[in-house]
Amino acid sequence: MSLSRRQMTVAALGAVPLVAASSGSASAYSGRRCRTLYIAGDSTAAQKYADAAPETGWGMALPFFLRKDLVVANHAVNGRSSKSFFDEGRLDVILDVIAPGDFMIIQFGHNDEKSADPVRYTEPWTTYQDHLRLYIDGARARGARPVLATSVERRKFDASGNAVPTHGDYPAAMRALAEEEHVALLDIQALSIALWQELGVEETKKYFNWTATEQDNTHFNPPGAIAVARLVAAGLVQRRVLARRDVRRLDDVIPESWITWPSATA
Repeated sequence: MSLSRRQMTVAALGAVPLVAASSGSASAYSGRRCRTLYIAGDSTAAQKYADAAPETGWGMALPFFLRKDLVVANHAVNGRSSKSFFDEGRLDVILDVIAPGDFMIIQFGHNDEKSADPVRYTEPWTTYQDHLRLYIDGARARGARPVLATSVERRKFDASGNAVPTHGDYPAAMRALAEEEHVALLDIQALSIALWQELGVEETKKYFNWTATEQDNTHFNPPGAIAVARLVAAGLVQRRVLARRDVRRLDDVIPESWITWPSATA
């Protein structure tokens, strides 16, 4: 028997991800509601647990760059596309709690590209944009601000050592939608591929989940997650989503030891 979206929403509530304050606790701000930055996205941003270490989503590092009155609620989940995240009721979970003054960063594309998988596939100029509008409209209807983020680029180089884009038309489709809908855009695809080009073929291995047993050119280790989170935080200021006073440490070295992986049952 197939489940309704509402039934899936209820089921998803049992798997709501960790909510991490950037520092301190909300109780320090009694009498004043902390603004929350929600992340709707895929595995490149998602919370990782002890059994996946050292794999690290950039959403795990984002709190290091935000002031203590901004809370990160990381709802990104491995393997999701703009379509499957919505179909599973995960957007509903966010919309049930998001409030005026909050933000929603929307980063999908990696799994929307999977044309052989009808559960996740969207076509960049039609169904991909249609699904992204559901996130934009849902956030706006609740007084929150949507922010589109193009997919962070994979680690891929050609024979001449040039970083190669891997996301096809999806970044361009998101850029066009952002302009059409007057939504702030974090062009993380462009920023990340420029960073990989600067670092080069060998140095970028230190940013991705390369271990003795795995050579992963999509997911990050702590340095990579910190680097991408820095791009996100700086972009939020540049696009005037956040004020300069809302962020911190943009030019500081962030120790890898700050990244922790809780147990999956935490």
